[in-house]
Amino acid sequence: MRKFIAPVFTSLNRVIVFRILVCLLLLAALSQGRASSDEPVKRPLLVAHYMPWFEAKPTSLQWGWHWTMNAFDPEKKTQDRRSIASHYYPLIGTYDSSDPTVIEYHLLLMKTAGIDGIIVDWYGMSDLYDYPALHRNTRLLFEYAAKCGLLVGICYEDQTITKLVEAKRLSGSDRIKHAKSEMDWVRENWFSKPAYLKLNGKPVLLSFGSEGLKDDEWEQIFSSKNDAPIYLSEHKRRSAASGTFDWPQPQIGLASLNQYYKSVEAGTISMPVAFPRFNDIYKEAKVQDGYPQIPDDQGRTFAMTLERAVKSGARIVQIATWNDWGEGTAIEPSKEFGYRDLETIQRLRSISDTHFFETPADLRLPQRLWQLRSRQTQRPELKTKLDGIARLLASGKVFQAGSALKQLELTSKRNK
Repeated sequence: MRKFIAPVFTSLNRVIVFRILVCLLLLAALSQGRASSDEPVKRPLLVAHYMPWFEAKPTSLQWGWHWTMNAFDPEKKTQDRRSIASHYYPLIGTYDSSDPTVIEYHLLLMKTAGIDGIIVDWYGMSDLYDYPALHRNTRLLFEYAAKCGLLVGICYEDQTITKLVEAKRLSGSDRIKHAKSEMDWVRENWFSKPAYLKLNGKPVLLSFGSEGLKDDEWEQIFSSKNDAPIYLSEHKRRSAASGTFDWPQPQIGLASLNQYYKSVEAGTISMPVAFPRFNDIYKEAKVQDGYPQIPDDQGRTFAMTLERAVKSGARIVQIATWNDWGEGTAIEPSKEFGYRDLETIQRLRSISDTHFFETPADLRLPQRLWQLRSRQTQRPELKTKLDGIARLLASGKVFQAGSALKQLELTSKRNK
């Protein structure tokens, strides 16, 4: 038994120290008037907007547009970086969104950070552009999210309707019929899943932008109120919507936050946004002129937008984004910022949830698991052990997962 005493004591110390730091941060916030003891923090669900659109070799046969934007060549490398369409670089390097080891890494990271789920950017099921790949990857996300105990919601890019008409894949008179068939499929296959994002027992559906379906078209799609989801439109509430969700607006910067919070109508559902920065690569890629920057401000932008959203009283807060590398809004760990933004989420989560004990050190565990997965050969016994570690992380048993990872890493070194 003695050999277990030191590790357990170390783990307890680590948790205690982290909790003390959290308390000090809360006291600092109280002293600045940002919270008060007679105003208890009500924790909303935290969901991260997820892009399932990356294609990378060797998982895929080619490098997808979201890594190249037809201007960058990932085959070109400088030191440890490929040339990609982003000002920032993923900590694990370029990846393919259909790679199960990447999906597991992302979702376990979210779980360890204190994120409750994801909202997936979904373009429907039509055979145009990369829509089939996006649909396939979204189905994979549902499968893996269930294993990790995370929720999944859908943000429908209804601009796809317009794109289909322009490509002569859809008649203009069939716009509503097509959208209804898409929504029927989502209702039958995803809304009913236990892991689907819900409010008051009803599924939540977002639609992005205003360049696709018109208000009266959305009304016709949800004409049957009995099985309609809680539909949220971007910024401005459409006539068929139950409320709105916010999104970064680089044209007006952080002033957009005040604009959104003031626009929320009484009795409607709101989903405020938190984001770390906005710094797109569009001008360099010659896609368009690009938008004004919203500065990272050494992490203060994310801390401020997240804290304000959490304290707004909203039931769900959306983080924009987990991994939009092209627009520079990713909170996924990067070479430039490391795990900083996820540590910010952990701190806020710990303040409002006395049952959340994960620490910054625990955030490193999913990457170590991913590294072992990436190196594994066709050894069934190793896969079984790694699957067991993934289950430990998904259930919050980070100490046991860390011990098991360390043992496998030592064994891997000895076998080299």
